Amino acid sequence: MNDQPWLRSLVWTDYRLAVLFTVIIPLILLIWAFVQKAEAIQRLLIIYWRVASLLAITVYLMIAAWPIAFLSSFLARILIPISLWFWVDINEEIDDLSSRPLKLVLTSWRWAITVYSILGTLAILPFLPCAFTQGTIKTPFCSVWLDAPWLYKEYFHAKSKPEFLGFLAIVCLIIYVLYLSYFVLIRLGKQGRSAIQQ
Repeated sequence: MNDQPWLRSLVWTDYRLAVLFTVIIPLILLIWAFVQKAEAIQRLLIIYWRVASLLAITVYLMIAAWPIAFLSSFLARILIPISLWFWVDINEEIDDLSSRPLKLVLTSWRWAITVYSILGTLAILPFLPCAFTQGTIKTPFCSVWLDAPWLYKEYFHAKSKPEFLGFLAIVCLIIYVLYLSYFVLIRLGKQGRSAIQQ
């Protein structure tokens, strides 16, 4: 680890940006949208939180040091921008909103998290072998991604065993995959790019 301080610094920067772009800003936007009664933005952000829950699952998989976390991280970075731009009806409703700060901040955030997700997807690509090659999770190259989740565990789950948290994450991941499969294979064909039934 010590021979790659630049890598550790980049990974920690990624985690800090993730907290800002995927948690803090969308939470503020959701509260703001409820206060302003902006229903289209509320719907978009509720869909976002459903999709972005894969990031939370990833953190708990990382705590348990389970290699599948690298794959879930990769998929989350792809699914998040798709969830923000996919819905034709929501996009039209947001476009029709009178120009106001909420719309401007939402649009800025959508573009920012899209760029962040694309860059993050490219950045995680070299680490995907960590998900498939046995034993690599313990190497400094792969384990650098575990530092931040382990620190998170110390703050919020100090008395919990990593294996138990990982088990909960796997259960949540299975539910997530089942719901996503149901949506892609069944609901998408019925509702298309309309979020009305969300």
